[in-house]
Amino acid sequence: MGLEGQLKDGILLSTVDAVTGWARKNSIWPLGFGLACCAIEMMSTFASRFDLSRFGMEVMRASPRQADLMIVAGRVSVKMAPVVRRLYDQMPNPKWVISMGACASCGGVFNNYALVQGVDRVIPVDVYVPGCPPRPEQLIDGIQLLMQKIERQSVSDHKKLAPWVRKIERTYYGH
Repeated sequence: MGLEGQLKDGILLSTVDAVTGWARKNSIWPLGFGLACCAIEMMSTFASRFDLSRFGMEVMRASPRQADLMIVAGRVSVKMAPVVRRLYDQMPNPKWVISMGACASCGGVFNNYALVQGVDRVIPVDVYVPGCPPRPEQLIDGIQLLMQKIERQSVSDHKKLAPWVRKIERTYYGH
């Protein structure tokens, strides 16, 4: 008595949210944005030893228009903040962000005028992966947390920028 015995006439009932959430979580296309030493760990996560293709993440995308997940790995300088924002804006909706490492999450040990003290001051972040630098296993754990979050999202949910992100955006863009 397999699945065929459980289903009458081959009909399966579900909701649009459940099917869409399942499809989205199993087909994440990442945009790698490696800025410092965390990028080496991010690249090793996509190597054969850890094999992210089992999660549906076959290849790092080179264009933000082909990606729906931005992994910010490393420290973000004030000069790089508008570029990060522009790449984020070019990504199609729905889109998600993972902040990888202490420097991307909160500035790390670098507390000076040249670095943004957390990428969440420039773009909204969905998952924070701690460490300096975080191991590939930690990034995989962060990706799995994001997959759970994606699966629970409704199709009608629209990601809106918080007012504090708009305020910080004016700081970096000068508007």
